[in-house]
Amino acid sequence: MKISERLRTAPASGIRKMFDLARPGSINLSLGEPDVMPPAEALEGMSKAAAEGLNRYGPTPGIIQLREAVAKRYDAHSVKAENIMITPSGTSALMILTQSIVDPGDETMIPSPGFVVYGPHTALSSGKAVEYKLTENDFQPDIDDIQKNITKRTKAIFLNYPSNPTGGVLSEASFKAIKDITADRGITIISDEVYEPFVYEDVHRTFMGCDNAIIVNGFSKMMAVPGWRMGFIVAPKDMIDEVTRMQYHMCACPNMPAQYGILNAMPGIDGYLNDVRSIYRKRRDLITSRIERIDGFAMSAPKGAFYAFPSFSFRMSSDKLAMKIAENGLICVPGSAFGKYGEGHIRFSYAASEDKISMGMDILENVAKELRK
Repeated sequence: MKISERLRTAPASGIRKMFDLARPGSINLSLGEPDVMPPAEALEGMSKAAAEGLNRYGPTPGIIQLREAVAKRYDAHSVKAENIMITPSGTSALMILTQSIVDPGDETMIPSPGFVVYGPHTALSSGKAVEYKLTENDFQPDIDDIQKNITKRTKAIFLNYPSNPTGGVLSEASFKAIKDITADRGITIISDEVYEPFVYEDVHRTFMGCDNAIIVNGFSKMMAVPGWRMGFIVAPKDMIDEVTRMQYHMCACPNMPAQYGILNAMPGIDGYLNDVRSIYRKRRDLITSRIERIDGFAMSAPKGAFYAFPSFSFRMSSDKLAMKIAENGLICVPGSAFGKYGEGHIRFSYAASEDKISMGMDILENVAKELRK
C-alpha cells in the first residue's frame, strides 16, 4: 500500500525523536509535560461523569456548560459561549484551524524557532509555510523579517506566546506591530496561547477580541492533564460555526467525561494556578542559575512557559550536541527541531522536579567540560 505524498513528506517531530532515544535511567528534560498533580476537582469530576454514564457522544463544539465556563474566565474580552469551541487538544485545534483556513497554494508565516506543528499542519493542508525570525535573547517577532516575507498569498500568521521553545513573552511593541501589519494586509492571526497561565515577568498580551484573530488555548498545561487531550478555540461566532463543521469530520465531538472533569475544576482554577506558578518559577530560577554558570552556554531567564532555550558556542550542530548530551544520560531537544533559526540552541523543559533539574544540569556541566578540552 502507498501512503499519500503529503504524509510521506511531513517531518517527524524532533521532540519525539529525542524522547524515544531516552535509555533507562536517563534524566528526561525533553517533553513539556507537567509533573504536578491536576486539581482534585478535575479528577473527581471526570470520575463522577464516567460513573454516571456520561460516556456517549456529545455536542460537536463541546458541552455548553464548559463553553460558558471558559467564556466567563475571559469575560474581560467580551467572550461568550458562542465564541468557544472545545477541542481534543490544542494540537488538534491547530490542525482544525489550518485545514479550515488554508487553501492549496496559500502561505502561512510561522515563528522560527517555534513549535513544531505549524509547518507540517500547513503542508498537510496543501499550503506553504514561511519561517520568520525571532530576535535573539528576547525572542520577539522580527517585524522587518515578517514584512519582507509577506506576499499576496500570505493567508495567516502563527504566533506563540508565552513561547515554546524559547520561554519568551510578547512585548507591547511587538503586539501592536503585529496587530497593525495583519489588519492592514488582511492576514489572519492564529495565536497559540496555551502557556498563557505561566508568565513570571511582564504580562500576557492576548489577541483575543481582535476581529482577525483566532486563539488556541488548552487545559493540558493549565490543569496538568496532557493525557486527557483537551483544548479550546476562541474566535468570532461565524468562524466558530465554520470550524465546528471541520471538527465534526475529525472527531465528531470531544471527550465527554474529561469535559465534565475540567468543568468541575474551573471555579477554583486561579488558586491552583497561583500555586503551580510558584513551583515553576523556582524551577525556572534554578535551571537559569545553573546554565548561566556553565562555560559554553548563554541564556537569559525565560519570562514565561516552562522551557529554557540556551545558546551554545561549541563548534557543532545542535543535533550533534543534543545527541552527545543524550549519550551521557540527559535528554533535551536540539534547537534545529524548532526551525532553521533555532540552530545554535538546545531546549530543556523545567516541568520536572528540582532534583531532576539539578541532576540534569550536573550532566550538562560535565559534557561542557569534556567538549572544552
